[in-house]
Amino acid sequence: MRPGSGKRWTGIHPPPSMATPHPPFRADHVGSLLRPPALKALRQKKESGQASAEELALAEDAAIRDAVTLQQGIGLQGITDGEMRRKSWHMDFLLQLGGLESAGRTLPVAFHGRTGDLFFTRPDLQISGRVTRPKPIFVEAFKFLRSVVRYTPKLTIPSPSMLYTQVGRANIDANVYPDLDTFAEDTAAAYRAEIADLYAAGCRYLQLDDVSLAYLCDEELRAQSRARGDDPDVQLALSVKLIRATLRDRPQDLTVCTHLCRGNFRSGWRAQGGYAKVADTILNRMPYDGFFLEFDDARSGDFSPLRYAPKHVRVVLGLVTTKVGALEKKDDLKRRLDEASKYISLDQVCLSPQCGFSSTIEGNDVTVDQQKAKLSLCVEVADAVWGGL
Repeated sequence: MRPGSGKRWTGIHPPPSMATPHPPFRADHVGSLLRPPALKALRQKKESGQASAEELALAEDAAIRDAVTLQQGIGLQGITDGEMRRKSWHMDFLLQLGGLESAGRTLPVAFHGRTGDLFFTRPDLQISGRVTRPKPIFVEAFKFLRSVVRYTPKLTIPSPSMLYTQVGRANIDANVYPDLDTFAEDTAAAYRAEIADLYAAGCRYLQLDDVSLAYLCDEELRAQSRARGDDPDVQLALSVKLIRATLRDRPQDLTVCTHLCRGNFRSGWRAQGGYAKVADTILNRMPYDGFFLEFDDARSGDFSPLRYAPKHVRVVLGLVTTKVGALEKKDDLKRRLDEASKYISLDQVCLSPQCGFSSTIEGNDVTVDQQKAKLSLCVEVADAVWGGL
């Protein structure tokens, strides 16, 4: 631990100077919430031609209003739409970028669950043209969210690093992008256009979700990357370049955070390994205001990489799991916060679940009541540790 970098919690409320009036908040959450069964059924009907887009949109509106009521009633200050309009946290956004094409095949992605492997399927994507943003992607969705919240509306979108993860160098046309520098600049430009429109619509709290960085902590996944012709260290450097270009010249009053996780599909996971391989790079070279880091079990490693966090950033510790319904104990969470404070001042720390509850439309193996209890627990512990939100 660097001298003076840690402030350990003693059980006494901190002074008012430690308050967090801006995002990320002392009690926060990653974003996605369980979809109502009726909404999932209606989406299937729409996809099979038995329901209209207008019917689905009205049902999504209603589900978002309910999600907002849930979050605000619990006491959360950063309010999302629960990603109710999406089938998956990333593909709904990425597939609307220009320059991508698919041969129509689907690729299985293996996740490890408690009872065996699960398979998420995604399209086989290639980049065959310049990456563009032909039209606004989530701007209208954000406008609706903003219209129904009392507190701070928060939007989640996939990190630009996720686009590269979906294709890899082998599936980027070398005639279009002979070097990855141009690919990075085009991708960042597409994101900057979306962010500019979101800002104009009133967005001041944005989160770029990114599993690719945590996957770089897993030796097996690093080996798989090399087998596909990618160098994990080159990929990390590319991610830094993408994020720095994406957030270049952003407005000063726009808070941008990122969320790293090791996979979240129907309570399954993909990667394991602590943050040591990437912590210094991501915490010091990526210009984020906050980092949502999962720490719900041993797969995430210990807290020692937090020592790299510069003092101006917030680190949101994902100590509450969304993968199982059993509720954590308050004293255990306080103890873990105390452990983390050996490496980072609690002035910089916030608390959240480790991931969303429904990164895809299927959702995790938890109930609506368990979801509410876990979100409430974050608020209650934050109130006890930091003396109010």
